[in-house]
Amino acid sequence: MRVLVSGAAGSLGRVITVGLEGLGHEVVGLDLVPAPEGTTFDWHEADCADADAVEAVFAALSTGGRLDAVVHLAGVPEEASLPDELTSHVITTAALLDAMVAHDVPRLVYASSNHAVGRTPRASGVLTEAALPRPDTYYGVAKVAAEALMQLFADRHGIDAVACRIGSFLEEPASIRGLSTWLSHGDGLRMVEAALTTPAPGFAVLYGISANTRAWWDLEPGRRLGYDPQDDAEAYADTVQAGPHDEAEAEFVGGPFATAEFVRPALRD
Repeated sequence: MRVLVSGAAGSLGRVITVGLEGLGHEVVGLDLVPAPEGTTFDWHEADCADADAVEAVFAALSTGGRLDAVVHLAGVPEEASLPDELTSHVITTAALLDAMVAHDVPRLVYASSNHAVGRTPRASGVLTEAALPRPDTYYGVAKVAAEALMQLFADRHGIDAVACRIGSFLEEPASIRGLSTWLSHGDGLRMVEAALTTPAPGFAVLYGISANTRAWWDLEPGRRLGYDPQDDAEAYADTVQAGPHDEAEAEFVGGPFATAEFVRPALRD
């Protein structure tokens, strides 16, 4: 497949682009910054929130053959004001979807987040893809809105759109919460590959975590799409140290994002 990866220079993007290339896909990187040293695939610099710039990238790519899919990883990964979050996650998604419709690109794989349901109490049990949106932050609100936009384009235009609600994408789990929410680098690649290649998913949601013994989210939605995680954070349980905020971070599935530290006005600093 020929795949455009937005946010290709980010921590997730660097892993996924190299991994997809290793699996035989033709990768095209897209980011605000130049390609990292040693990049071996095509690269474009543009702001995904700029619809004209995104359209120009798609137009340029159309001269080199069919683009089969977009993996949208771009966006601010932490909490900011509501307008900034909406721009970073919803406007960028809209710009890419508009360009996909215009250039007949049939599939979007999106790096959504567990924070779309982060205010759900842990007492609710293991969450399925049927869990209602319950964001814990403006970041989470923007992820919910981006998922809704994907559903709209799936319904209107027949685009296949998979929202991957990622937990904690790290080389190793770094906290007690991480033993439940960890997504290994290897499983992150397996997740994206499954979302790219599963037949006709329509709009679908999966939870982006590894096969963790202490998982807070249901892996069955991902398995139905072909995501077969191989790693388990429990392998690191003896090395992860307890911390002073573990109890508070376990109250809601969003962990620290659901604590008072992240309470702030929507439209003012």
